[in-house]
Amino acid sequence: MRTFARLGVVTVTAIAGLTFGSPAFAHVSVQPEGTAAKGGYATVNLKVPNERPNASTVEVELSLPTDHPLASVMPEAVPGWTIEVTTTKLAKPLTLHGKTITEAVSKVNWTATGKGIRPGYFQKFPLSLGQLPEDTDELLLKAVQTYDNEEVVRWIEPPVEGEEEPEHPAAVLKLSAADDNHGASATPAEPAAKPSAGGDPGDEKAQGHDDVDGGTDRWLGVAGIVLGAAGLGTALVTSRRRGDA
Repeated sequence: MRTFARLGVVTVTAIAGLTFGSPAFAHVSVQPEGTAAKGGYATVNLKVPNERPNASTVEVELSLPTDHPLASVMPEAVPGWTIEVTTTKLAKPLTLHGKTITEAVSKVNWTATGKGIRPGYFQKFPLSLGQLPEDTDELLLKAVQTYDNEEVVRWIEPPVEGEEEPEHPAAVLKLSAADDNHGASATPAEPAAKPSAGGDPGDEKAQGHDDVDGGTDRWLGVAGIVLGAAGLGTALVTSRRRGDA
């Protein structure tokens, strides 16, 4: 009985470690397609997962940094979502390709026209950004996620190197070293389609399944531990019976 009790404790501890001790998998994040070189242009994907089991994400608002303004921000049309781009007058004008830029995009807002991002899914929102700053190694992108039950989650806390990750970290776009040739990286990306509400509302094909697959893998791991513990218990009981005989 004591052997089974110990096995039960080990099994429960292992399951708890997999379920609750794993790093968070559902933060809003941003990743470039290829590289995001300083002084160049890049296409990036804002990845927004749904963290709630009983509510859908129906609105996403992204704030772009004002300390490193971007003269060009072009969203790609996403089926099932309308897009609104907000520009702000710059305190200090920028010079880009010989032209003076007095305004920059400060916010991009996506609003679902249908079911939005349902539980167990995530959505990528592509953006073309440029010209990327040359005097910083990263851009902090703050996002606000709104659910259909009116819950609002603010992904705005700056991560600090060497410290524990905040509960709701802002997305961070890492910038690579500037391309000395300033070839393709210094050329604006292919213009994105104009924002529209096209596509089927809540189209599952537009939403990835990485988080769902990750959850399946974790639960398969839990099942393996449980089966392994059960096999060990059977072996111990059999061995004890043989000893008694």
